[in-house]
Formats: sequence, structure tokens, C-alpha cells
Amino acid sequence: MGVPAFFRWLSRKYPSIIVNCVEEKSKECNGVRIPIDTSKPNPNEVEFDNLYLDMNGIIHPCTHPEDKPAPKNEDEMMVAIFEYIDRLFNIVRPRRVLYMAIDGVAPRAKMNQQRSRRFRASKEAVELADEKQRMREDIFQRGGYLPPEEIKERFDSNCITPGTEFMDNLAKCLRYYIADRLTNDPGWRNITVFLSDASVPGEGEHKIMDFIRRQRAQPNHDPNTHHCLCGADADLIMLGLATHEPNFTIIREEFKPNKPRPCALCGQIGHELKDCQGVAREKRGEHDEFADTIPTSEQEFIFLRLSVLREYLERELTMASLPFPFNFERSVDDWVFMCFFVGNDFLPHLPSLEIREGAIDRLVSIYKDVVHKTGGYLTENGFVNLERVELIMQAVGVAEDNIFKKRKDDEENFKKRMKEKKKRLKGPAFLLGGQFAPQALGGRDRPIPVQNARHTAFDMRMEGNRPSDGMDNRGLKRKAEDSDSEPEPEDNVRLWEDGWKQRYYKNKFDVDETDEEFRKKVVKSYVEGLCWVLRYYYQGCASWKWYFPFHYAPFASDFKDIKDMFKDFEKGTMPFKPLEQLMGVFPAASGNFLPTTWRALMTDPDSSIIDFYPDDFAIDLNGKKYAWQGVALLPFVDERRLRAALTKVYPDLTTEEGRRNSLGSDVVFVGKSHPLCDFIIELYRSESCEIPPELCHGIQGTLNLDEDIITVFLFLLSFTVSWHFSVCYLVDLCTFRMPNKVLKPGDWHRSNSGPWKPQLGFNPNRQQVHLDQSAFRTGQHNQPRIGQHVGGQYSNAPPPSVYHQGNYRPPLRKDPPPFQREYHILPFRRVTI
Repeated sequence: MGVPAFFRWLSRKYPSIIVNCVEEKSKECNGVRIPIDTSKPNPNEVEFDNLYLDMNGIIHPCTHPEDKPAPKNEDEMMVAIFEYIDRLFNIVRPRRVLYMAIDGVAPRAKMNQQRSRRFRASKEAVELADEKQRMREDIFQRGGYLPPEEIKERFDSNCITPGTEFMDNLAKCLRYYIADRLTNDPGWRNITVFLSDASVPGEGEHKIMDFIRRQRAQPNHDPNTHHCLCGADADLIMLGLATHEPNFTIIREEFKPNKPRPCALCGQIGHELKDCQGVAREKRGEHDEFADTIPTSEQEFIFLRLSVLREYLERELTMASLPFPFNFERSVDDWVFMCFFVGNDFLPHLPSLEIREGAIDRLVSIYKDVVHKTGGYLTENGFVNLERVELIMQAVGVAEDNIFKKRKDDEENFKKRMKEKKKRLKGPAFLLGGQFAPQALGGRDRPIPVQNARHTAFDMRMEGNRPSDGMDNRGLKRKAEDSDSEPEPEDNVRLWEDGWKQRYYKNKFDVDETDEEFRKKVVKSYVEGLCWVLRYYYQGCASWKWYFPFHYAPFASDFKDIKDMFKDFEKGTMPFKPLEQLMGVFPAASGNFLPTTWRALMTDPDSSIIDFYPDDFAIDLNGKKYAWQGVALLPFVDERRLRAALTKVYPDLTTEEGRRNSLGSDVVFVGKSHPLCDFIIELYRSESCEIPPELCHGIQGTLNLDEDIITVFLFLLSFTVSWHFSVCYLVDLCTFRMPNKVLKPGDWHRSNSGPWKPQLGFNPNRQQVHLDQSAFRTGQHNQPRIGQHVGGQYSNAPPPSVYHQGNYRPPLRKDPPPFQREYHILPFRRVTI
């Protein structure tokens, strides 16, 4: 979901949801690397049933990594993807199902965001190339040094889009990878593997959720299935909560900010492109053997336990004295819905709600205040009660003016603090010397006697009176780069000043604020979007063609009389085909991934849709500081005009291109020892058949033969078949075994049976580590004993005079005595609840 700070906010507010992954590493013996036996128990002391991989979160970092050298060719990219999957499988070790989902053709609402990202990436690539050329010429004129410019083909990450040859090759490689693992890896032997490649319509995470929802609807479904979903997007947290599964865990890479990146010009670490001075690179290693390496550390993984997050939410959302029965599951649905207002992939967030400003806490507080007026919950089974939502929005609208003013005050205070911090980092303007010079602790036996203190004080006063605020010691203005101030982006809206609503609609929509009909049109589209997004999360795609037709959102105070603004979506809409989506999201610079005649529609001045592919476009910072945070003002694609233009070039497609432009279905793989294997062999004598749920962990659906079957000759160990689901309806909550509670009970006290202990990891019965006497003796040898005299410069100094007046409090010891010291032994970690 489009909320960059959501995970950071969530993990800080609810810290116990995070657990560090324990990963078993492979060992090497006599020069031979011994593979890890993933059939053994999980070292994280938990057994997962199903592992779901949102593959686009794997493909992107493996094909164009930011913290290490990029793969040289497509073969190395495929190997990197396979190794990444192997590592995840080693950590999670699923016992039933592995589901790999690659983003297919997305709904139109998502395509607009994809279009913005790809056009922005193309624009930034051109600007970076121009900036590098300008900096290179400037450095050479100053006599600097730069390594010779490498002439190599740049990997265009836009090829990671359905319909391209790269995605087709990836799907083929993954089929053979899965067949190999099912044949040779004991941990894969009895699991069922599903591959939903880019030919299957839908975003990867939503295809996974669709699979979970449909399997929950089956009568043979096990309600205690433990799911594990891999992905870094914040919307995975929302989707996991929306399933209401009691055992749901998300695995993702641990976020480490401020990771060093090499300069785009000279390739050295420690500075950015704009600060490059063309200094010769230092030799790395005795023989410069590390010349082409970037210092990196292996990325670690963390688990995010949604069961613990549900405990937190239960405490936060539980309300007493309600005029209706409290239902925690319904309140979770309302919490997920309210998070849509601070950002998602389909709608711009409301101007007054920012995740960094505690917008979700504000919404929850308002939700609990007005719940007595609403008379019920905001949502039900994916449908929105707009009359109740209006009460929430009006309550936010009342506070909008204060929110904008407080935001401006916070920005000014932040700038002031940063300016002071820069001054501190630059060091003091006048450094004392002589007897007042700073000394390292223990650097001298006794203080130097004070001499001529009045003269030193005079020098300090004179130094403080020297010119500042952009003036040097000669009274001249400093250069811009030496100034503490940075140019601010122009903000014509000025939300913190009166008249902000009029300026907003005039600048963003080019209409007067008095135009009530236009404001209602924007609000109506936004209300439709809220209903669409919630339906998308809980039931699937309600309309493939709907999208929000504006770049900006309305204000919360504009949500008036919205009860009858939405009825239902158009029925029977169909997704784009892969090549049609490429035409809708690609800039002309990425046209090489399209057929020749299709590409001409992007560049030919006489093309009927040439206006869809501007060479340059404006980026509205919209109150932000960086361009990547701004709004790309691109024209929206008219679907009817696009299809009309493509009708003329469809006959030019080759057989291979026509195959890539078709829509596919999920593929299932099983090994020879799988109970479903013999059933699939018999399936080759018929056309299609229902999967017996007792042979596949309760999974049901319709199997059909696949054209591209993969077999291992002589042994015939794996098969692939097309997978078609036979059911799709809403799921009622099942009876399940609730996971053990992790958080400290709210009514816990010392009189309870024994002291409460936090749960470390997934195992509630994990034994705490206790040190024996030898460990305590080792600690005492390395630390001074109690009462042991430690000499120093001020060891014989008398205590301060206030000590005898009863106000003195001794400072905290940095090194407590051994019997007070806490010992931490890896991999056990102390958890703060």
C-alpha cells in the first residue's frame, strides 16, 4: 500500500509483533558445500503450513540490486531469484503449500499508479544521464580523475511487467526450478507448489488472498492452517488482517536505513553524485583484488506476527457500553478501512491525514468517540456504510484547520532543530585552549592552574560578536553551498493560512471553490474508490475498468451527503490483455518491449494516441521536498481510444507475441511421493476433474491438462496442470483454535500464579537461559569487584556540598556490579512488551 512510513509506525507502536528470524546456514566440508536439510524441524520453533511468495518483491531486488553489483546477464538474474527463494524456503520450511504469485495484468485503478512509476523512472534515467555528463565535463575541466565510462546496456526494470519477453522467460525458468526442487530437495518432497505467473490476471498479493479466501470456503478446509506470506508492501498487513485467519505471519527483509550507496559517477562510497570531486580511488586490498566489490552485509529477515497485532488491536478497539454488541472481527475490518484514508495504491490520501502525524491514531480516537452516533460498524463483508463514514469524515473536517497549522509549526521547529544540529556538527566557533582546553578522561593527573582568566573570557566574547547568518569574517555573503538554509519548494496553496480550500481547488483542479458541482464530482469519485478498495480487499476485483480520475483528493470536510453517492459497479468487466497493459503504462522510452507497429503508436506524431506518451511532464511536489514524493501530472489513458488504435495493429502480432498476449491460469506441481501424483497420472486419460480434498490438505478446485508439461524422464517425478477454482463466495468465520496470548494481561498483578514472562519468539514454552557459576566467575574476572579501588584524576575529590543537604542523587553506574548485571546470550533476545 502506498504508505511508506506505515510499517515503521506500526512496529514502533506495537513492538512485540516483530520477531527476528533464526536462519540455519549451510556448511562447507573439504571444499564442498553441504546443502541444508529443510525437512528437519524449523529452527524458529514453529511449523508453517503454507508459504506464499509475492514474487515481484523478489524479482526487483534480484535483477537490479541497490547494495551490490547488478547481475551481468539474464541468466545470473534467474540464479539470484532461485537462491532468494531457496533462502526463504529454508527459513519458513512450509509443510503443505508453496504458492508463488507474480503480478499479472492489474485492474485499471492500479495501472494508473504503474504508469506514473514507469514514466517517472524513465524521466529520472534521462535526467541522471544528463547530470552525469555535466558533472564529468566539470570534473575534467578542474583536472580531476574519473574511471573510464563503461559502455554497457542498461537494464530497464520496466521489463518486469506482464507481456514482456523477460517475464515469459522467467515463468519458464521457474517451472524447471520447481521441478528440480521437487525431485532433489527432501524438504519439497510432499508439498504442493502453485505457480501463478504474469499471464494470470491480478496483482500477486491479491491472487494469494483470492486463493486463501476460496480455500477457506471449502468444507474440508483446516481452520488452524498456519500461513506465512513474504513481501515488504504495507498492504500485505491489511490483507492478512482481512482474512481473519488466527495464525498468519508475514516475513520480510529487515529495514536498515541509511545504507551506503556508491557514487553514480566514480563508483566510490561516501558521497553522492552532486558532491563528486573526481578524486582517484584508493587501492582496495594489497593487489586491489577488491576493486569491484561493494562492502555489504547479508540482508536479515524478520517475522511480523499478525496474531500479536490482533491482540494489540483488541485492546485498542474494545469499547464498553455500546448500543450494539461488540464484535472484534468487525472492528478489525473498520480499522483496515480507516487505514485507506492515509494512503493506498489506488487513491491519493486526504490532505489532512499523514501517517507520520499520527493520522491513524486520530481516526481511531474519532471512531471510538462517534461510534454511539453511528449505531454500528462502518463495514460489513466488504461493503461500506457511507452514512456512518460521513460522521467520521465530518469529525476530521472540524479539525482540518488546526491540523494544517500544527503541521506548519512542526515543520518550522524541525528546520530550526536541524539548523542547530548542523552548527553543532561543525564544532564550536571558538575552541578554548590552555588550562580551559578539553581533556580526555584520565589524560592528566591534576588540573592546570588557572592563569589570566579575564583575557580568555574577553577572547570568547569577541569571538561571539563575529558576523554570522550567512556572513563570513570579512562581512561578505557566503556562497549558497556554505549556507545552512536550503531552497524550499514553492507552495502556492499554503494550507496553514486562511482561504486554503479556495487556493487548493484553484491550484490543483483549476476550478473555483464555489463550484459545488465539481467538488461533489471529486467526492463522488473518491467515495466510489473507497467502496472499490474495500471490495477488492475482501471479495476480489469488483470492476477491472474503474479508476479514480483525479490526481488529488478532496478534503474531509467535503464529505457531505455521501449516503446515496454510490450504488454498485458495472458488471462483467474484463481485464486488459498483457500487451494492452504495456501500451497503457509504458513510456515511449520502453517501447522496445513492444511489437514494432505497436511501438510506432508511441512515437509517430500522427498517431491517434500520441498524447498518451509525453516526452516530458510536470511533477507537483504538493508540499513535499523530494521529487519522488510528488505527483506526476500525466494524462489519463482513455480506454476506448486506446483499444480503437490497437485494433489496427493487432493483425501484426506474431504467433509468439499472440501467445504472450493471452491470459493464463495457475499451475500446480507435485512430486512423485505426493498423494495427488497417482490421481494426476489418471487425469491424463480424461479432460478435467475435481481435486479430491483428502489428497491435497483440503484444497479443492478443477484440474485441467497443461500444454507445457515438465517431466523427468525415466522417473516421471513431477507434473504440471492448469488450475481452475470452482467456487467463489464470502467466507464465514470458522471455529478455530486461538493462538496463545503473547502480551501481558491487562489485569495482571503480582498476586497471580507466578511472575509473568514475555514470550520470546513463537514458542510459548521456550526455556529461559540461566548462567552457571563458571559464567558468573568469568564475568567477575572481567569487571572490578565491589569495593575495589579504581584510581583516577578525581578519585580523591570531596563530594559536592549539596550532598549533605539531602538533595544529592548519585549518578547511575555505567557498569553495575556483577550481581546486578543482565546477561544476554544469543540467539535469545530480551523483548519489551
